[in-house]
Amino acid sequence: MILIDLERESSDTLVKGDRRFFLLQNAITQHEHRKEALIEILHVAQELYGYLGKDLLLYIAESLDLPPSHVYGVATFYNFFRLQKPGSHTIAFCLGTACFVKGVERIISAVENRFDTRCGETSADGKLSLFVTRCIGACAMAPNVVINGEVMGKATEEVVMRRIESLLGD
Repeated sequence: MILIDLERESSDTLVKGDRRFFLLQNAITQHEHRKEALIEILHVAQELYGYLGKDLLLYIAESLDLPPSHVYGVATFYNFFRLQKPGSHTIAFCLGTACFVKGVERIISAVENRFDTRCGETSADGKLSLFVTRCIGACAMAPNVVINGEVMGKATEEVVMRRIESLLGD
């Protein structure tokens, strides 16, 4: 787990002239700054920025008049939310029952070992992020791996490795 000191000064990623900031403000306004809209606003923020950085969490907390610890708690409770900037290429392994039974763990292990990056992390060069996700709803095609948003059904170690290597230029 990654701990973030939400009370320390945040980076300057939220730029008021940035279109993403404007769209985030609109989403918060559309939800009338309601605390109950926290999860929806976190989704919008992540969609706009790609991840929920400390500055975004603080801004959302302030905008909804919530303690930063509450916003952080919600963001870390749900595995959909990312607190670190993802790599250039994202790989998500489905850990639903069908994928698990069909051996997705062997694929995960092979990828982690080959690229020296663990699930939930980004490679040192910032090119590759590995994630696990629960069922993606494509059980008939298990095991499933999602590479840059594209579902790869009936995935094998060899095919997944070739695809990642081609993306990275290895």
